[in-house]
Amino acid sequence: MDNTILSSIGSSDTSIGNTDASYPSFSDTDLSNRSISNRPSHNPAANRRKIAILFGGRSEEHDVSIKSAQEIAAHIDREQYDPIYIGITRSGNWKRCATPCPEWETNGGPTVFIAPDRATHGLILLSEQDGEHKVETCYIDVVFPVLHGKMGEDGTIQGLLELSGIPYVGCALPASVLCMDKALAHMTVRSAGINTPFCCIYDRGQNSDNIDNIRASDIDVTATDAVVTDNFVNIDSVTNNVTATNIDPKSRSLDYPVFVKPARSGSSFGITKVNDEEGLAAAIALAEQYDHKVIIEGAITGIEVGCAVLGNDGELTVGEVDQITLSHGFFRIHQEKQPENGSENAVVTVPAHLPADQRLLIQETAKAIYRALGCRGLARVDMFLQADGTIVLNEVNTLPGFTAYSRYPRMMAAAGIGLTELIDRLVALALEGSAGLQTM
Repeated sequence: MDNTILSSIGSSDTSIGNTDASYPSFSDTDLSNRSISNRPSHNPAANRRKIAILFGGRSEEHDVSIKSAQEIAAHIDREQYDPIYIGITRSGNWKRCATPCPEWETNGGPTVFIAPDRATHGLILLSEQDGEHKVETCYIDVVFPVLHGKMGEDGTIQGLLELSGIPYVGCALPASVLCMDKALAHMTVRSAGINTPFCCIYDRGQNSDNIDNIRASDIDVTATDAVVTDNFVNIDSVTNNVTATNIDPKSRSLDYPVFVKPARSGSSFGITKVNDEEGLAAAIALAEQYDHKVIIEGAITGIEVGCAVLGNDGELTVGEVDQITLSHGFFRIHQEKQPENGSENAVVTVPAHLPADQRLLIQETAKAIYRALGCRGLARVDMFLQADGTIVLNEVNTLPGFTAYSRYPRMMAAAGIGLTELIDRLVALALEGSAGLQTM
């Protein structure tokens, strides 16, 4: 296959593997005694804005986050920004490090974290010197949470940043929560008149049934309101959208194949394509390893496409539409051993090999989905294009990958926006979105 489509965006002489760099002291930017009303709009010690870049995290996408942060470190404009890199271990420890790299935990520096107190508007660093504990503070202009999945793009870190009053890149708390939960996102988008797959929810927390006894017959599809039968909720019936093409009301069974997914996970972790009823219980058990809330989606026949969206409430910028061509299975590049060398089962083409009018319709639909979910900053909207021209939502990523092989930066690059410029725009949108925040 042609691996050039997954090559790194741009190039840089910046070394991102060196972990021997020293840590500059926070004391030159210590603003702990400065009242918030008198604080400057950005770091007073230099013309460069201080940007805290968070990476790692506790989710299954920890390693992907490190790769994303490496690309950002390699392409950020150091004449404009003074980056401070903060790695979060899988166990949840926050450490300052010189630069993102696979070995950052071994070479990590002192403990550092974001202060929820708005009077600090930045970081607190804990260290020990000559046997004495030392506490330093550092004013931060903006935070870039390069965190994927749980505890990263699900509203958790966004809630902390809202408390802190520090502007941050990406969607705000409500949209982050909504988009992370595929079932809630589908319900919201469907209410805006946009097509979504048939979907029902299984949540073990609603019932103590043994997983071995779960069958598709547990799903009641005959009512016109939301149906709850044992562990299952059929969300299609919330909007009276149950059709014979998705399920068979007479046999009360699913129309296979279906996809079983953790409701709140990313990068295809825990997803199984199920071709018959016998495989359903095992697929649910796998998905439950990532989330107790599981969704079952009807398979959509069509071309898998995506669109990168950038912007806040006003005019939105979109990247070129991409297209995923599979040889087998489903797209799961972040779980492959050497994704930098090309996917094992997929080719991602940018721009998509589609007529201009179809690409435009995909872009406009992506914008409509973005707005319906209340997104800001950025998101990658994944969809299906069916043979009759119908567009169906797959999912929305509010902090998509920025790795050398990630789709979002490649779609933007194809539209003429390189990664350095993209970082600039994301920071500007973060500052724009926080306008008036300090006066609240």
